[in-house]
Amino acid sequence: MDNRTLLDDVRFGFVDRRTPAEKILNPRLISNEKPDTMHRAIRDELRRAESFSFSVAFISASALALLKEDLLEFVARGGRGEIITSNYLDFNEPTMFRELLGLDGIAVYVHDDEHGGFHPKGYVFHDPGEVTAIVGSANLTPHALIHNREWNLKFSTSYDGDIALQLEDAVRLQRTRGTLLTEEWIARYEQTRRTRVLIAPEAAPTAATEEEHIVANAMQREALDGIGKLRQAGEKKALIISATGTGKTILAALAVKEMAPRRVLFIAHRGEILSKSRTEFQRVLGGADTDYGLLVGGHNDADARYVFASVQSLNSRDAYRQFAPDAFDVIVVDEVHRGAAATYRTLIDYFRPGFLLGLTATPERTDGGNIFELFDYNVPYEIRLQAALDNDMLAPFHYYGVTDYETDDGELIEDTTQLSRLVSHERLAHILRTLETYGHAENVRGLIFCSRIEEAVELSNELNQSKINGRLLTTVALSGKDSPEVRDAALRRLNAGELDYILTVDIFNESVDIPSVNQVVMMRNTQSSIIFTQQLGRGLRKAAGKDHLRVIDFIGNYTNNYLIPVALFGDNSRNKDSIRKKIIDAAEDNTISGVSSVNFTKVARQRIFASLAVARIDGVAEFKKDIAALQSRLGRVPRLLDFARFDTADPYVLATRRTDHYWDLLVKAKLADAPSPRASEHLKFLSRELLHGKAPQELLLLQRLLARGPCSVAEFTHILEAHHAAHSPADLSVVERVLSLEFFVEGAYKLEGVVTLADGIYRLEPTFAETYRGNLEFRTHVDDVIETGLFLSRERGFTGGELKVGNKYSRKDVSRLLRLESNQEGTLNGYKVDKYSATIPIFVNYHKAEDVDASIAYEDKFLDTGTMKWFTRSNRTLRSGEVRDILADELPIHLFVRRDDTEGRDFYYLGLVHPSQPEQTTMPQTGQPVVTMHLKLATPLSEEFLSYLQSAP
Repeated sequence: MDNRTLLDDVRFGFVDRRTPAEKILNPRLISNEKPDTMHRAIRDELRRAESFSFSVAFISASALALLKEDLLEFVARGGRGEIITSNYLDFNEPTMFRELLGLDGIAVYVHDDEHGGFHPKGYVFHDPGEVTAIVGSANLTPHALIHNREWNLKFSTSYDGDIALQLEDAVRLQRTRGTLLTEEWIARYEQTRRTRVLIAPEAAPTAATEEEHIVANAMQREALDGIGKLRQAGEKKALIISATGTGKTILAALAVKEMAPRRVLFIAHRGEILSKSRTEFQRVLGGADTDYGLLVGGHNDADARYVFASVQSLNSRDAYRQFAPDAFDVIVVDEVHRGAAATYRTLIDYFRPGFLLGLTATPERTDGGNIFELFDYNVPYEIRLQAALDNDMLAPFHYYGVTDYETDDGELIEDTTQLSRLVSHERLAHILRTLETYGHAENVRGLIFCSRIEEAVELSNELNQSKINGRLLTTVALSGKDSPEVRDAALRRLNAGELDYILTVDIFNESVDIPSVNQVVMMRNTQSSIIFTQQLGRGLRKAAGKDHLRVIDFIGNYTNNYLIPVALFGDNSRNKDSIRKKIIDAAEDNTISGVSSVNFTKVARQRIFASLAVARIDGVAEFKKDIAALQSRLGRVPRLLDFARFDTADPYVLATRRTDHYWDLLVKAKLADAPSPRASEHLKFLSRELLHGKAPQELLLLQRLLARGPCSVAEFTHILEAHHAAHSPADLSVVERVLSLEFFVEGAYKLEGVVTLADGIYRLEPTFAETYRGNLEFRTHVDDVIETGLFLSRERGFTGGELKVGNKYSRKDVSRLLRLESNQEGTLNGYKVDKYSATIPIFVNYHKAEDVDASIAYEDKFLDTGTMKWFTRSNRTLRSGEVRDILADELPIHLFVRRDDTEGRDFYYLGLVHPSQPEQTTMPQTGQPVVTMHLKLATPLSEEFLSYLQSAP
């Protein structure tokens, strides 16, 4: 930054906040009010710093994992760093020191506690023109960086400033008094460390305890209340959806306790689950050991009050028939998503309990079975992965999407790669380097998911002859052919620390409780987001001494790479723009769901973008699956509003991407008869123009007219005011022209409009009103479009009906939201000085197609995050009228950019810009006159979004 920027920003911050300033180097108080967190501030500074010095008393391995990719990128571009810490209070873990020692390019100094309490929290960054420091209360731990209420002052100074010299002296003094970190120092620390202080509390029980009495926590209380309400309503079945590791067994035991039954049957499919469940139930319910019996393997305690039985044992020789159908007051079925299988259905159909309770983490099925139907569609409680992480019910995770091995000639690992290449010495070396870089420095208890059994076996053999961090690895490979005894023995060895990794394909996707797992490695194509989540979930259970999970995903040239963000972000919208934005946002702020994080290397991110660009995720076949899934959940054909409420497929994408409207899609799914041509055309208009909710004014007027009849302009204006929607005369004019269809090119819709205006009164257009009142199914679809459009408008922040920076808009949207006289999507190319609306929209296709005509091959480009060098049309000079209008900067200039035309019709809105530095020049290839200028953005881009735009498509 230049000195002028620093002076203006410092004056703005310390002297007079009315000072015009860039607000880049201004002093700020960082208190972890999102998005201004310490984590975000440190990452932003690392991206532009040449060197840094951190002086921090307490550091956790989880915080290093949170910042790992940023530190690696910092070092990769030549940055120099140092971290000064201590053994104060024996807080810092030896494994954390070993991870610091493994950070190449970053020097680490340690203060010995015998010299006095070392307790600073300071972060100093050296940039080309200034020094920036963040000093305050935040240690280097995830909660201190993200959630805790902290006070940290961020300020900048020139190198000549006295405070810069004070910072330099303070760091120099700490460095000279410290000891350079070595393995020998860590070994001595391990021997002399007085106590083992955990960075995070040990795994809290899923229910609070009062002495020996277990009490439901807040989340479980909510579930119990839901079950209670169902029982009061006379229902006899309920399905609990609870993410792996959230304590659904304890919850089931608490629910059983409230029902006070005489006898209980608990059904699962594995003996290990039954044994643990019996123990958990006894903790909650109490009673003698003889009250609790097993019916599995060699056990046949059929007379016990609480019977824990495997589904296999119950079905063997019809053993379930030893019980009367009404023998049990309550039956609990664990992992009930298996319930559509014949063995489960036999039992569910036979027994007649007073109450049937199902437990599952993943109710969705791909075999056509409907678990919801089994439980009469009663779901009193549901907590999925993201919510469980937000509520601190699971161990946080740090995910690293890294590139799989690539040969010198550019050949990538892909779906059909031969086994010999999967286990080649070159790939093995790549795997070992990656595990050493991103994995835990020691005490790894890991699972590696491979693409095929042969790979797991061969890779295990190779790993057993390899070292990480100087230590020989010990691994085993398991498959479905291995007996339960062999698997259980391997799990016991892993828990005991005798194994580093178990390698498998999919036998541990579900129903295996391995709380100690702290590292999951994925070395296969992601076949489904459900399987991805299941495998991730193997490491999310809390355990003593485990404060986070690390997930290392080797991303090859797989066609299904787009499923990774779908799974990580829980985005089932089928909206590529939505998924793409989440990936970009993750690069800007990599935290998700509590203190978990998602990190992609740049190459891995590009592979996901490439996969997403060609993936067919929004075809009719996919939409039919979405409809069927939600229909299974609801027990009826879903409405568009249901998709919005359950946060599944994007209703606008669903209704308009492949069909004219949702009714049309239901016809293709054979769930409805075709509408009349008139009804279809009306729904086509409402769906394509209003359903997205970007302009709620028309929806609000239609809602009012359909509910209560004619409405005056004055009353409608009051309605818009009440909803905080734009309501100027220009806004009302657009509403009138859109709903009368005057806004559109003649013939765009074969309608007379849907609303008329005469004498200051809005009325429904007669044909539309007649169809609405005379056709119940049409009325239902119209109401659904309006309700859903208003829901989306609220949820996505469009209630004002105005452009929002960062969102995507088509040229038609822009015509509407900038109040142009008509829809000009067909002619609104490049830019327009629009005198009717008194605005100037500019559209830029950042990467031009290779075959674009030389006369329009403009070399528009961003010079930095806040400035674009932009070209006018060719054959323009500084004397051209439109150029003078732009340079006058008297009309608001709006900039819209998309990376390339493969992204579809929509452009990102980058906000208002101001022109400067005009220059008369010529087009490079044609010699035609053209004017270039700088467009200064009122809202600068993030570095990550700029990187995305600049990256090759």
